[in-house]
Amino acid sequence: MSQNRPDYDIIIAGGGLAGMIVAASAAYYSKQSLKILVIDRNSFSELGKKTINGWICGDAVGKNSVDYMTKRINISWGWPEIEHPVKGVIAYSPDHKTGISFDGDGYILNRRLLPQKQLNDAKKLGIEIMENIALRSLLVEDNFVIGIEGEELKTKKVIKKTAKLTIDCTGVTSVLRSNLPIKSYIQKKIDRDDLESTGRYIYNFRINGEDKTYFDPDYCIIHLDQQLAPGGYAWVFPKGPDKVNIGLGVQQRAFNSYNKNHGTSKNLKNLIDEYVRINPVITAPEIPTTDEDQGNTWGTWQVSVRRQNDCMVCNGYMLVGDSAWMPKPLDAGGIGPAIIAATIAGKNAVEALQASDVSEESLWKYNIDFINDYGYKTAGLEVFRRMLQTLSNEHIDYGMKHFLSKFDIEKITNGEHPEFGTLDKVGMLIRGVLNKTLAEDLKYTSQLNKKLVDHYHAYPLKPEGFTTWKNKLDGYLNEAYSKFR
Repeated sequence: MSQNRPDYDIIIAGGGLAGMIVAASAAYYSKQSLKILVIDRNSFSELGKKTINGWICGDAVGKNSVDYMTKRINISWGWPEIEHPVKGVIAYSPDHKTGISFDGDGYILNRRLLPQKQLNDAKKLGIEIMENIALRSLLVEDNFVIGIEGEELKTKKVIKKTAKLTIDCTGVTSVLRSNLPIKSYIQKKIDRDDLESTGRYIYNFRINGEDKTYFDPDYCIIHLDQQLAPGGYAWVFPKGPDKVNIGLGVQQRAFNSYNKNHGTSKNLKNLIDEYVRINPVITAPEIPTTDEDQGNTWGTWQVSVRRQNDCMVCNGYMLVGDSAWMPKPLDAGGIGPAIIAATIAGKNAVEALQASDVSEESLWKYNIDFINDYGYKTAGLEVFRRMLQTLSNEHIDYGMKHFLSKFDIEKITNGEHPEFGTLDKVGMLIRGVLNKTLAEDLKYTSQLNKKLVDHYHAYPLKPEGFTTWKNKLDGYLNEAYSKFR
């Protein structure tokens, strides 16, 4: 590493939700003794804005994830950044005859206002923030990342800042990760089939009737329907008694097949507009004109639906949040895992700096800590997601009605893979060859999940064990990918 004194102890690339929590966590665990810089491409008034269309997100997060952060680093959220509380999630089958309630308190956030709360908190902690900087590349020396290079958007002036440690929170398509110039185990590129295209509106509306399979002010609703959302799902998340975040996500390959099979050329917006139109409860939808929603009422974005990056550190560099592909593979929920990872990463970063060692081996504990608290379950959910994407609506209807036990629902509530224990009991009663195949596939995913969870709990304690561990993981996953094409 350079003999010159770096500008900062930590540079955090990206001032979105994850980046600001990492900064707060590092400040907390270091007792504000570190020099920390957060860099974002947006102005302070639009901090954390994800695309030109706004802070595009489903906005939902479980209370347990927020509590995880609050308990550990004393960062708490309230109104107005928490816009509306919910009691849980209900997933409905395509025929609306089966609703599976995943109880667990949660929040619908206002993603435009939350960054302002985070900005104020960061300033109180002595964290420095730079606005309007487009990050272009990492600075490297002697196989260590030593900082970032970027460009002032207004003046086009080149900016170079050095740090002992750089933490990448720049999102799923991070150019820093994609062009990582040093030797590491970090995967640089994501497979296209592990991305979903998602979009949503925020609407005020007039309620027509009380069909709670279409809108419920107390619950987030998910519609599993291959016609509405090929390879994904649609959602109706309440932001109040007459305000909603409504949208859907699709897997591009499944969507292409849908268009081909139906002789159509629909795009994502066409699907979402149709989804809003057929909802009988949401009538006269209107774009909110209030300041807290300005510039954030419609938009699309890409989200990862795979396990987190198999390795998230190298010399002088860490990945957190979407840049590490952390959204949950089953429902693409990214806020919860980002909160957990960012809280952990700040602590691990401080430990490495206090030991004066930001090598891959010193930072390796972050991989292990995240896996132990959250990441152990994601590979199994990835396999489950791939299996679900092969199903017809008829099989989803049948499976939700007959194969999910109360214990399975509890597992899903905790973000884990269901075990489908009822399959052995109903095996002889399953009607139809295809439903028997579905039962076999569900049992296969459950058995493989147990192997994957055990494998993640055996994650190597040091980098030299990674290649052997990764080869075994790839063996498990490639077998599943071949089965669920």
